[in-house]
Amino acid sequence: QVRLVESGGGEVQTGGSLRLSCVVSGGTFSTWPMNWFRQAPGKEREFVAGISARADLTSYSDSVKGRYTISRDNAKNTLYLQMNSLKPEDTAVYFCHAEAGRMRYWGKGTLVTVSS
Repeated sequence: QVRLVESGGGEVQTGGSLRLSCVVSGGTFSTWPMNWFRQAPGKEREFVAGISARADLTSYSDSVKGRYTISRDNAKNTLYLQMNSLKPEDTAVYFCHAEAGRMRYWGKGTLVTVSS
């Protein structure tokens, strides 16, 4: 059974940094493209960043480009999201997402709160 577990969320002040992690078990993590999404209160879930299976390609939403960095450690089955220069509008639940062939898997999310 595939399982995605996020961690690293919390409360931080504007301008601060956080690093999110997502540990994946039950599948071949190293072959899957992975993504981070987020959902703010009252808003739809939105794409934040993506990374290819071999980490040779990354993509970012315009709202986080230059501030966030997605990375992965295939030896540890772990996906990361380094978030710098955080803003109050970054407040959301952040979700890990796996593209496992025809299947899609989600974690339960971790809450990030940025206070002004």
